Amino acid sequence: MQLRLKYAPVPENAARFAGDITAAAAQVSDVHLDYTPDSLARVDTIFDDFRADGLTGEQLAETLFGFGCYVGEVLTRHAGGRWRATTDDERAVVGWPLLIELGDHRWCNPIGKAFKRLENGPEDSLRYFYTVFASGGTR
Repeated sequence: MQLRLKYAPVPENAARFAGDITAAAAQVSDVHLDYTPDSLARVDTIFDDFRADGLTGEQLAETLFGFGCYVGEVLTRHAGGRWRATTDDERAVVGWPLLIELGDHRWCNPIGKAFKRLENGPEDSLRYFYTVFASGGTR
């Protein structure tokens, strides 16, 4: 999938992607996202609306990338995570250029999770994803 991103997909820009998606959520869906773990339930609701409208990951690729960065920013602000670029080996597996490092060689893939949330629905809850990784879960 070829993304047309506004910024380079590097760790230094992840917060910019997240900021853009919070502005878009407010403008398009009248949803205020405040970077708290509880706000991820509101993001889940937005994804349910996307699914109800029959939208696909291909149609929403840049939007999903932004929401993945938002989830990652919640992890950085509340669970001690930090953005980092994927290694070549990791990128071959996860498919995305950015991950959240959670210490002790633990990481998670919030961008990939955003795509799975749209594809699979509530079983891939973003709020639950945060809970698992914030409490020390594994990939």
